[in-house]
Amino acid sequence: MRLYSMPSSGNSYKVRLLLALLGRDCEIVDVEDASPELARARADARLPFGKAPVLELDDGRLLPESNAILCWLGEGSAFLPADPFARAQVLAWLFWEQNQHEGTVAVRGALNHYPSRRHLATPERMADLLDRGHAHLQVMEDRLSADDWLVGDAPSLADVSLYGYTHTAQDRGGFDMTRFPGIGAWIARVAALPGYRAL
Repeated sequence: MRLYSMPSSGNSYKVRLLLALLGRDCEIVDVEDASPELARARADARLPFGKAPVLELDDGRLLPESNAILCWLGEGSAFLPADPFARAQVLAWLFWEQNQHEGTVAVRGALNHYPSRRHLATPERMADLLDRGHAHLQVMEDRLSADDWLVGDAPSLADVSLYGYTHTAQDRGGFDMTRFPGIGAWIARVAALPGYRAL
């Protein structure tokens, strides 16, 4: 397999993290923001939605979208529960991660991190993202203050997906993570998983 991956992106990272946790080999093609490699991958039609990550299967089929890739890689593993309700709970967290969490936590981090986006970081927008991002992080805290993992009693794709941007929320996004001790303990548990690979 070949993964077109943006090295600094949480969406790409969570795929690399799952590959590491599963012990699966995969060729990594770095397509960093504004790089010639990214332009080449787009020109070669390797990025169906115009962005990374994209997993190219051995037979040449292309699978875009980070959480779709997680589901494909996680099939048959302990990271995707066999129980239908638990599996649906995992999917609920994946949908929420892209629909809510990423739109605040990841976006605020990107506006801080990428020079090409800093002109979009108006004080009003950054304040709004901070407030809404803290609210989204509180949703996770409410779960993780009572339980070790987001779904059930073992790590799942939900944890891998949410870890991607949550673990850099303070450094990149300026979120006050001291407010979320449950998330802090969860971040440490994910980082202690066998096979873990850092961003």
